[in-house]
Amino acid sequence: MNTKKIAEYRKLLNVDKNVTLKELKTIYRNNMKEDHPDTIADADERLIAEERSKNVIEAYHFLVSIAPETQEKVKEEYENTIKNFNIEDFYMDNTVLYIQFLDGSKFEYFGVPRNTYIKMVNAESPSRFARRHIYTNFLYRSSSKLVAAV
Repeated sequence: MNTKKIAEYRKLLNVDKNVTLKELKTIYRNNMKEDHPDTIADADERLIAEERSKNVIEAYHFLVSIAPETQEKVKEEYENTIKNFNIEDFYMDNTVLYIQFLDGSKFEYFGVPRNTYIKMVNAESPSRFARRHIYTNFLYRSSSKLVAAV
């Protein structure tokens, strides 16, 4: 997941980064009513609607996970983790940095440049590096409760 994909999700649902959870839910429901595959008789059009529905569902769930209200709900837990626990493991995939902390929390950071990741790998203390250069500089979401795709 990169910042370009986030922009695509916002465009798909026609929202900006300040959309509220209530607005997001309404937009999601309206989109699903319009394009629900069960309401379409033509087989080809149903397949198109199924694909669009999958994309809308994916966009909705992701945007909920990074919404300001969601961020506010996990803020206290997040701040406790980044202040009091060191990194157990971390890796990068595309422009997403995945960090697992010693308390078991997991977070994803979006739009992290590769050279920043390389500096973190080579840092004497990745935890200290992340406190200075990652935690407050990049959009993040908790991935502790996300189920890994099988």
